[in-house]
Amino acid sequence: MHVDLPGRHYKGLNLTDFKSLGLSDLLLKAIEANGYDVPTPIQRDAIPYILKGDDLMGLAQTGTGKTAAFGLPLVDRLLATPQASQPRGTRALILAPTRELVNQIAKNLVSFVKGTPLRVSSIVGGVSINGQIKRLERGTDILVATPGRLLDLVERRAVRLDTASFLVLDEADQMLDLGFIHALRKIASLVAKKRQTLLFSATMPKQINELAQSYLTDPVRVEVAPAGKTADKVTQKVHFMDSKAKTDFLINLLCEGPDDMSLVFCRTKHGAERLMKKLVSCGISAGSIHGNKSQNQRDRAIKGLREGEIKVLVATDVAARGIDIPGVSHVYNFELPEVPEAYVHRIGRTARAGANGDAIALCAPEEIGLFRQIEKLTGNRIEVASGDVPSDRAAVSPRRGKGGGQRQRSSGNGGYGGRESNGKSKNAGKADADRRPRRPRRRPQGERSAAA
Repeated sequence: MHVDLPGRHYKGLNLTDFKSLGLSDLLLKAIEANGYDVPTPIQRDAIPYILKGDDLMGLAQTGTGKTAAFGLPLVDRLLATPQASQPRGTRALILAPTRELVNQIAKNLVSFVKGTPLRVSSIVGGVSINGQIKRLERGTDILVATPGRLLDLVERRAVRLDTASFLVLDEADQMLDLGFIHALRKIASLVAKKRQTLLFSATMPKQINELAQSYLTDPVRVEVAPAGKTADKVTQKVHFMDSKAKTDFLINLLCEGPDDMSLVFCRTKHGAERLMKKLVSCGISAGSIHGNKSQNQRDRAIKGLREGEIKVLVATDVAARGIDIPGVSHVYNFELPEVPEAYVHRIGRTARAGANGDAIALCAPEEIGLFRQIEKLTGNRIEVASGDVPSDRAAVSPRRGKGGGQRQRSSGNGGYGGRESNGKSKNAGKADADRRPRRPRRRPQGERSAAA
């Protein structure tokens, strides 16, 4: 929901094309080359404030163009103040929670800076750190990174952050869920004090306000969708059944649309791998991505889905964050997420770029509480496609733990938020999403607001 906060309030800007947003001619050419037509709401409302140099807190559904909302004005501002890159330094730092999201952001930024002297670099875990150290020696203009690997490089003195005058926190809610709050605090202390900071999120738990108060200075708040709102063009349905019936039921659904491009979400890495192998044994072309897969394996699986070599990708929440494949027509929640906000992110993998999509949930009796939390968060009564509806379904009451969200631990294999291994990492860079400590609760502070 929208939170009324103290401070100045700004009316939404009535800007319907990129030229009117104030972007330079060079960026307008890049926009045309990328096939963009009309700015999305988050782009329309955020870009002018970012060009002015304001700190900004943006809330928008996943798949609505947030990367361009901060990427285009960031590139514009860097081009307007040309500087030579300092050894091991960066002029702009963008943090994202997962490898896939970092790679997706970097890919988009590379298309924005084409034909300019600006360089874009990305660093993630799961690949050789020595090659990354070598590439960073001469410095870069824009560095996109996961927090864990970035701190590894900082500790090795392979990268300097005091040269960065722009800091972007993308998918901030996921950063919190993955336990990166301490890493973010350390990184923010290393970035130049005089900087522009941008924070983007698809959901707005209370801790995001704490994050904004810590890192942003008098930020503008741009909200183009209520927190927890799902994409308008996603048709949502739920099938109630016993957990043992889920696998066969899913196989039947997938066989009904053999040409559909589908994502299937599981809670654990072992469950995802087991389900993928079962689908393959039934003749369904499927792949999987999760914490046990190397970066190359994850990249190949995503490429296989994108190019049609496989039709079904079974994933955990962490591994799937950042997947941007416009052709995904169906998202199946084989298991409901333990954190209701994750449902919004999951089904946001379909109906991207204005397309239509279907989100189908398979709900076992023991997951009814999770289902009710999802309905409460989204404000939707999800259509029941089959099965017996719980008699007390209307009595929606969340089961929240400390920190503003349910934080149950799955025995053995972990669950949402990347807790996919049994061991604990001694270093954040060993895995970019293997820890999720409890977050302290603090009273949210205000910032000025920009109505969409």
